[in-house]
Amino acid sequence: MDAASSEGSKALDPDQAARRRWMSVLAKARLAELESAWDEMPEKPDFAWLRAPQSGMVMLRARSGGTGSQFNLGQMTVTRCALRLENGNAGLGYVQGRSKRHAELAAIFDALLQDEAKTVELEAKVIAPLLARQKGRREEASRKANATKVNFFTLVRGEND
Repeated sequence: MDAASSEGSKALDPDQAARRRWMSVLAKARLAELESAWDEMPEKPDFAWLRAPQSGMVMLRARSGGTGSQFNLGQMTVTRCALRLENGNAGLGYVQGRSKRHAELAAIFDALLQDEAKTVELEAKVIAPLLARQKGRREEASRKANATKVNFFTLVRGEND
């Protein structure tokens, strides 16, 4: 495989990139936030399960210093599901923890967001507010961490005359 084809295989098309982004936002959202967005939906679509919500474990892998060789960091509980809406769109939900409802709502919104007629509206009414709240939580956590930051400095040792 040449360099050009290996680079091309790693690049996501815009639809894949958009789906990756909203699935990340849905997975990181709080259940109460998704429930609120769901309650505000004027029409609730019917769906059929392709894979009912189920919890399991995944192995987390890391790299020493971000560039070293991989090692097993530990395990994490995740819940996943897959469903198909009446219009044929399939949605996936993968979330941290054991919340079957969170995975279900993430999958429903994933399927709804794939409908081009609803994408813009759902991006504005669901994804953008969720993303803003997540950013606010990250900034708050960063502020709290910085408040406890200790600044160390090096003392220069002089000669005793």
